[in-house]
Amino acid sequence: MPRIIGLTGNIACGKSSVGQMLLELGAEHYIDADLLVHQLYQKEQPIAQQIAKMFGAEVIASDGSIDRKALGTIVFHNANALAELECIVHPAVREALLDELKRVSGIVIIDAIKLLEGNSGALCHSKWLVICSQEQEITRLMRRNQLNQDEAIMRVRVQPDISTKLKLVDEVITNSGSLAETRDQVIAAFDRFCRKFPV
Repeated sequence: MPRIIGLTGNIACGKSSVGQMLLELGAEHYIDADLLVHQLYQKEQPIAQQIAKMFGAEVIASDGSIDRKALGTIVFHNANALAELECIVHPAVREALLDELKRVSGIVIIDAIKLLEGNSGALCHSKWLVICSQEQEITRLMRRNQLNQDEAIMRVRVQPDISTKLKLVDEVITNSGSLAETRDQVIAAFDRFCRKFPV
């Protein structure tokens, strides 16, 4: 039976960096929920068909998959549209995670921006929140996703208030300083996790 750490946090806060540190510390498997979403958005997948039906032909890429940038342009400007999309995607991601978890053992990392909202957090033994300043999120998002400043600000501002998540998690990793400072926090949190959930 795997022991599961759920990593969450707002966009571009550094979840993947923390996940990599956990792998270096001995976690055996890393499941990226965003990659599962990519798979669900492929041509002829039921979720992709539902999204196309809801949001129209403009969200379909030339290869028949969901055009994530076009979809993002719609949902990041419209809270109701985002909520409708999440109602479609969250249950499907949870099912995909359950399928992945059947095939692994040891310590498993689930990296999911919507870990708490999508109810995937219930699968985890420990839930970790990665945080950083909004300014850092915007800078990282511009660099990572090739967005201009206005686009990055818009995407950051539609993220849920981090304060609502603090009481729902077991560990908070502040990723605003150096990598060494972040790693020290991860090492301490991982030690607590291993002591609480020994093999």
